[in-house]
This record gives sequence, C-alpha cells and structure tokens, in this order.
Amino acid sequence: MMTKLDRAGYIFIGIVLVIGIYLGFTDPERFDTRFAQEDGFVENVTAIALLGLSILCAIRLYRFRKIKPFWWKAGTFIFALLFFFAAGEEISWGQRIFGWETGDFFEDNLQNETNLHNLEIGETNINKLIFSQILTGVMVIYLLIVPFLFRRKQWMKNLLTRFAVPVVHWHHTIAFIIVTIVVLIIPASRVWEVYEMAFSIIFLLIFIHPLNKEIFQK
Repeated sequence: MMTKLDRAGYIFIGIVLVIGIYLGFTDPERFDTRFAQEDGFVENVTAIALLGLSILCAIRLYRFRKIKPFWWKAGTFIFALLFFFAAGEEISWGQRIFGWETGDFFEDNLQNETNLHNLEIGETNINKLIFSQILTGVMVIYLLIVPFLFRRKQWMKNLLTRFAVPVVHWHHTIAFIIVTIVVLIIPASRVWEVYEMAFSIIFLLIFIHPLNKEIFQK
C-alpha cells in the first residue's frame, strides 16, 4: 500500500525530474553549474536523505536494543553505518564546508577531495567499479529478485527478517525504473547527481514503510 509519505516523496522527485528534463534539454550548462552543482540543492537533499536513513536505523537500534536478537541488531547497525558513510562521502566529509586541505592519501582523487568514491587506483576507477557496476547489480537483485522471492519462499522471508532487511513494495521498484529511464534521456553531464537524489529519497521511503514492516515492531 502506498502511504501519504510515499506520494509526497514521489511528487517531490517528479518535480525535480521535470525541472531536470527542462534544464537538461534547454540549458545543460545551467543544469550542471547551478541545478546539480557541487554542494547545491540536489546534492544537499541527497546527503540529508542518507543521513536521515542512518539516524532512522540508529533510533531503531536504540529502541529495540533489549528485545531484538543479535543478528537483527547487527544488520541494523550495518545499515546505519553504511548510510552514514554514504552521507559523508556525498559532501566529502564536510571538506568544502569547513575548507580543509585534501590529505596525501587522497592525492589520486579525481576531484582532489576527501572521499573514497572518486579515488583512482592504478587503472581502476573506484566510483565506476563499486558505485556504478557493483551497486547496479546489487540494486537489480534487491529491487527485482528479493521481493519476488520474499513473497514465495519462506527461507528468504526468514533471512531478511533475521538481518532486519526491509523489503520494497512494487511501487518502489516501479519508481526506480521510471527514474532510471528519465535520467538516461537527460543530456547533461551531472545528471547522475539527480539519480542519486531520487535513489536516496526512495530508499528512505522503503526503510520508513517496507513491505515487511513488522520487523520494526515489537
């Protein structure tokens, strides 16, 4: 079932996509330098949504710390950590906010910033390998295969319940597909910033109201 929050989230994403389509086709330079710029509106929304996900997981971990089993708490802790890391990476851990210099460890960073996802090690682009290729594969499994198995196989239901993994409603999957198609047709170099924003908001909606919402209840 789609909640009011889901609808509000999709309306917000839709408005951003419409603006992105308009700017992408009429003024790609403005799209890149104003609409989807570093530390701009789109990137900040992404960071806030990811941080919100981390805080949500941390609250659940604290709330159910005495009644949930170890593996449930381990899964929730890992999600909180992953989303906190993603939020930090999105804003280069506050480097542009606080103005510190990039350390020697990050000298191979393509943007000369304090983050791991833009590192290039030898001929390997970390962003392309992990945050594009591997993450795309994980998302296909999570959005298409996992919900299908969850509805038909008890072992999958037990596994996801044990590790506190939220299961998507089909409208979440459809939203991802629509966003992906729209992003692919926008002719702007920083269009993936919009994709990341939509990605983070939809994930926040999933974690707030998953199909298996009972895993976050007493």
